[in-house]
Amino acid sequence: MKLIIINGPNLNLLGKREPEVYGNQTFEDYFSELQFRFKEVQLEYFQSNIEGELIDKLQETGFSYDGIILNAAAYTHTSVGLGDAVKAVDTPVVEVHISNVSERESYRHTSYISPGARGVIFGFGLKGYDLAIRSFLTD
Repeated sequence: MKLIIINGPNLNLLGKREPEVYGNQTFEDYFSELQFRFKEVQLEYFQSNIEGELIDKLQETGFSYDGIILNAAAYTHTSVGLGDAVKAVDTPVVEVHISNVSERESYRHTSYISPGARGVIFGFGLKGYDLAIRSFLTD
């Protein structure tokens, strides 16, 4: 099974940025844990702060991978283009958010990703990525 995690803006600052919301661990450290935990999965990771690069990566992987785990971060709530890209690809996408977006600012309650996603996981911290991987393994 071939899966990719695609992270959007500011997620490169995990471990430094708002630790009370996002925790103290870097994503790179957590990704190493995921690779160890899911040895049977070919797991890749991509992060960008640039909306067009995220769309390009969705299009690049969205017809040949078994699954995409997407945390579009702030672009979730602003990018019609990312939402359209999710709908355009064949590969199923699971939307993940580290924080509980329902408990945050009202503008975070709308997702342009969700209508095209297979499912949404939020509020479980970094464990949401683990849950997303497991969702692909239990089909």
